Amino acid sequence: MQKLPAEHAILRIVARPTDVNADGDVFGGWLMSQVDIAGSIVATRHVKGHVVTVAVTNFRFIRPILVSDIVSLYGSVKQVGTTSITIEITVYIERKSDDYGFIDKVAEAEFVYVHIDQQGKPVPI
Repeated sequence: MQKLPAEHAILRIVARPTDVNADGDVFGGWLMSQVDIAGSIVATRHVKGHVVTVAVTNFRFIRPILVSDIVSLYGSVKQVGTTSITIEITVYIERKSDDYGFIDKVAEAEFVYVHIDQQGKPVPI
């Protein structure tokens, strides 16, 4: 069994019945949305300004997420360019059902954001 990372999670959310497909697994698109939110929080804090998502350079689904799983997202800065920033996100679940307390890594991703001004133009970080 794995442990959650020592650092504070960027985002935590519980998977709900409205987030799953007919087989009971969370939709990949739902998880991608949560990862984008978490990544933008990390990017915004780093650049101290507004960012927009420009690319998903990697997204790997490792294990399914089920209803009632507590989904924890952890993020860090991987690379900083002139106007862009790449954020790595790792996703873990805590299972509340039969395996109460079970923790597992379920996904990992890299998102790229661009720092923009009020007119939507890229600006240096």
